[in-house]
Amino acid sequence: MSNEHNAPRRLRLGMVGGGQGAFIGGVHRIAARIDDHFELVAGAFASDPERARASAATLHVAPERAYADYRAMADAEGQREDGIDVVAIVTPNHLHFDVARTFLEAGIDVICDKPMTTTLEDARALADLVERSGRFFGLTHNYSGYSLVRQAREMVAAGELGELRVVQVEYPQDWLATRLEDQGVKQAEWRTDPKRSGPAGCLGDIGTHAYHLARFVTGLEVESLAADLHAFVDGRVLDDNVHMMLRFKGGARGMLWSSQVAPGRENGLRLRVYGSRGGLEWHQEDPNELLYTPQGEPPRRLTRNGPGLGEAAMAAVRIPPGHPEGYLEAFAQLYSDFAEQIRARHANREAHSLARHTPGVADGVDGVLFITRALESSRAGGTWVNL
Repeated sequence: MSNEHNAPRRLRLGMVGGGQGAFIGGVHRIAARIDDHFELVAGAFASDPERARASAATLHVAPERAYADYRAMADAEGQREDGIDVVAIVTPNHLHFDVARTFLEAGIDVICDKPMTTTLEDARALADLVERSGRFFGLTHNYSGYSLVRQAREMVAAGELGELRVVQVEYPQDWLATRLEDQGVKQAEWRTDPKRSGPAGCLGDIGTHAYHLARFVTGLEVESLAADLHAFVDGRVLDDNVHMMLRFKGGARGMLWSSQVAPGRENGLRLRVYGSRGGLEWHQEDPNELLYTPQGEPPRRLTRNGPGLGEAAMAAVRIPPGHPEGYLEAFAQLYSDFAEQIRARHANREAHSLARHTPGVADGVDGVLFITRALESSRAGGTWVNL
């Protein structure tokens, strides 16, 4: 019998948000299909019924499964024999909690953008619901899907850097250096609006990515932080630049900088980790290289799908060395890992070990706690606060 006949069926995917004019919805749809584990069959792609129908038609979703309201979608899909297996939530932040709750209560698994919610109370309530329901919940901190990020995590866990001492992470961009929110740019409008973005701007949008990357690679927990959040652009309510000092459990120290007003920086996520035996450096804009420097030795350049990589990194590649993989493939890796976990639960078996280390509801709570404490610190003049 051919492998085609043995292959599991594609998981039926629904989507809330991500219609015409949206950015991240398209990214999710591409990522879901790269490894062919999902098929988009339903959606509530916009709050405006006409735009929702038009978006569905463009995406070849059947008219009867194009919904103008996510609550109606959850109810209808939860009752269909061929209903969706999982929903992807790609709305502005303020809707994440209620959309996730609605689908979990309908017995449908959830994949959600970050930050998970806009308040710590909602984050903890959602975590309780996930535990009670037994449903799958995946959080798309997509940078954890890069092959060499997983290599770095494996090396740290194996003790190749020794005792960790210093963690530096930065995420500068320049796209909000002017008031794009006044020029009809949809992505800028909701990200700078506290009613839709929540209480944090740059911090919630990209600072949480930097924080999660540092935690994911090092395995360290932040004990306390001192933060300075600032809005440089006149009239902007939410922060567009963040500086932060971090103290980790166990004694390591760290620094985090995220900015959306740094001219010349496009998507400059960078992580540096230094221990008693060596250091690692990875840069998102050059993601197919990882710089490893053992103490007292010349630097070593590790490349994606190249020699010397571990099992976790090799499980997250698709093409031969020298052919670059990047943002979409890293996103796709999360979707592939999510698919394995969902199918394993359906089959009442253990998911493959290499697919289990993906962001989930606990990471979502941790991220919202991080935002909450950073805001507290900054409002108190940058004083140290405990997590």
